[in-house]
Amino acid sequence: MNSYTQQYQVYRDAVEQALPKYLPHSGGPHRTVEEAMAYSLLSGGKRLRGVLVLAFHEACGGDFHHALPAAAALEMIHAYSLIHDDLPCMDNDDLRRGKPSCHIQYGEAMALLAGDALLTHAFQVLSTCTKELSARQICAAVAALSTAAGTGGMIGGQVIDIQQEGKELSPELLHTLHRMKTGALIRASIRVGCVTAGASDQELAAANLYGEKLGLVFQIIDDILDVTATAEQLGKSVGSDAQNHKTTYVTLYGVEGARKMARQISQEGACALAGTRLDQPFFREMARQLVERTK
Repeated sequence: MNSYTQQYQVYRDAVEQALPKYLPHSGGPHRTVEEAMAYSLLSGGKRLRGVLVLAFHEACGGDFHHALPAAAALEMIHAYSLIHDDLPCMDNDDLRRGKPSCHIQYGEAMALLAGDALLTHAFQVLSTCTKELSARQICAAVAALSTAAGTGGMIGGQVIDIQQEGKELSPELLHTLHRMKTGALIRASIRVGCVTAGASDQELAAANLYGEKLGLVFQIIDDILDVTATAEQLGKSVGSDAQNHKTTYVTLYGVEGARKMARQISQEGACALAGTRLDQPFFREMARQLVERTK
């Protein structure tokens, strides 16, 4: 296990151990929705967004343990988005991380409410972590996360995705779609890690550019895996892009063309942090590893 893998595992383990602590456990008549929230949030995954929060917080001089509530909030927003993505009115996927999707396990109405609850609870967690962060840091984190999750970010990207289904997208519109739908939350994870550790404006600008590149690489490889990997490898349905007649980086450039593009953008991302204290081997290797991922 190399140093990058070891460091990533430290951050990932910290996120995994923290997540159950931040979930509601009130029981009572709404116990089912709390179970559905936990079912989706605690089902594993790369924890990329939570890891980014902790890694950038530490790189900016903070103690990454202080950023755990923020990392949990990012993972809650991500889990909510996956629940809603899988719903019959959206992508209609029955499998997520190797298990039945939330709406298959708990029914469509409860899954919808579980997603809503995770979205709302994320901001409760973030706004009440005053033992770890100052009020100013919390406000900056809330602003970054709410912007990324809203109509100017993830929701806006999803709207474009729905409206353009079955239509041929230009490369520019495809880039805009994924910059919002996928990239916004990745950039927010990085920004939240930075602002909660007091990053400078120069560091924030460099980190944002890195996140821009990282989010694009992540989506390009997702598009490739949708046509090259199996459901067992990914833990979710494959081939859904073709079934839904979606324009992807693969339909525009082919598998090899898309992979070449991902490598180029990954290199640009690795260079984005140059000249700042964020220019660290961990982030350079992360950019490279995202190109090579197989799930």
